[in-house]
Amino acid sequence: MGSSDNAYPPLISLAVHEFRTPASIVGGYLRMLQKDQEPPMSERQRRMIDEAEKSCARLVAIVAELSDIGKLDSGAIRLAQQPLDFFSLLEQMADLVHEGSDRDVKLRLSGPSEGARLTGDVTRLRTAVDGIFRAILREKPGPATVVAERRLDTRDGRPCAVLIVADDGCVQEAYARDAASFDEARGGLGLALPLARRVIEGHGGRLWSPVSTSGVPDSPDPIARGSAILSFPLGVNA
Repeated sequence: MGSSDNAYPPLISLAVHEFRTPASIVGGYLRMLQKDQEPPMSERQRRMIDEAEKSCARLVAIVAELSDIGKLDSGAIRLAQQPLDFFSLLEQMADLVHEGSDRDVKLRLSGPSEGARLTGDVTRLRTAVDGIFRAILREKPGPATVVAERRLDTRDGRPCAVLIVADDGCVQEAYARDAASFDEARGGLGLALPLARRVIEGHGGRLWSPVSTSGVPDSPDPIARGSAILSFPLGVNA
């Protein structure tokens, strides 16, 4: 391991500290202004403060995500060890996903509602999958239906729980294609996707996208861009 690798965990820790302290202070003052009644603010001033507080809260959330990434990479935190059924967990999440609802973009679950027993971290898995759902749904112009299909399959000779997130009618094609790296650099999601991948891999799982078949540089393939596939080997502890 090189010196740059050794420097990575403390660099992330330092960055988190240096960002978190001023962001928390600014957020605190903005919340105080929101409650301050003397002298009364104009509606325009209040809207500006409200938007500034939202942006500051988002910055604090990104810093927290960066902290989690650094801790997972350095081994400073470990994933919880809880018995769970991944398919049942998805069933609980589906009604809570509202990304894209303003454009009539819907998420529909299909496949078995149970039968994917794992041992792992329920809270972090829930957050990871929520980030992936949001990444796919937020880019759909609408109206559209995105299917999250659950399957029990065998990959590399092992039984696996599989989740295929793709446009309605494209699920099988997305799953049948060769695998490509899932694009984590999607705007508006902070560090949710890099963090999600680490959580999935920490459970022995894998996250990928279908390989693009457009054959044209810089020409997006809607199935490749608009799909995500997760798999977890069954019976493997995090």
